[in-house]
Amino acid sequence: MPTPATPPLLRLTDIRRRFHLGETVVDALNGVSLDIQAGEFLAVWGPSGSGKSTLMNMLGLIDQPTSGSVQFDGADVGALTDDALTDFRGRRIGFVFQSFNLVPVLSALENVALPLQIQGVDKADALDRARAGLEEVGLAEFTATRPDKLSGGQRQRVAIARALATRPGMVIADEPTANLDSENSRMVVDLMRQMNQAHGVTFVFTTHDPRLLEHVDRKVLLRDGRIERDEVAQ
Repeated sequence: MPTPATPPLLRLTDIRRRFHLGETVVDALNGVSLDIQAGEFLAVWGPSGSGKSTLMNMLGLIDQPTSGSVQFDGADVGALTDDALTDFRGRRIGFVFQSFNLVPVLSALENVALPLQIQGVDKADALDRARAGLEEVGLAEFTATRPDKLSGGQRQRVAIARALATRPGMVIADEPTANLDSENSRMVVDLMRQMNQAHGVTFVFTTHDPRLLEHVDRKVLLRDGRIERDEVAQ
């Protein structure tokens, strides 16, 4: 695991995110500061409504804070234009979602190749890289299969291969096991761990299942929009 002296890959400083729901004001994040080092395997956990998804949107550069700053590799992402931020996010961050978010009319191979083609990678090269990605997650024989013919665990493995296709520095996974049974949940977390170790990619995921916390290097407990505990595995 990287030493604390290593400059962080991602730094959140005093992040606050406020939502206005009619006349109600909700402080989803209330002064969160967090450094994430390159190569970490980190879980954010906490009760429903604690702000986990809002925090993941900040880490994934999907949402902007009401106040505070976000730095990625030393760059202040708040200074980027919307187009530059979209491009930056597409190149540097991969995403895994609890609902998989696979395109139903595309095969597993085409789903994994899609982000590469969006970035302008030649189709043949994109398909070759996607094929290698599916082989790495144990789905080499399912390249032509569409998502509705795959199990939940298989669909999430396709999603992990897709998240890694662009060779990002970090993968954000918001409740990636929420729709899976216990066996497939462990399999998905173990697979993310393998990819973390094989490629040095930083993984940050949220979970409501405390059993999965045994598999991480670091666990951050979020409660009421604040970090209550930040623990490194012994």
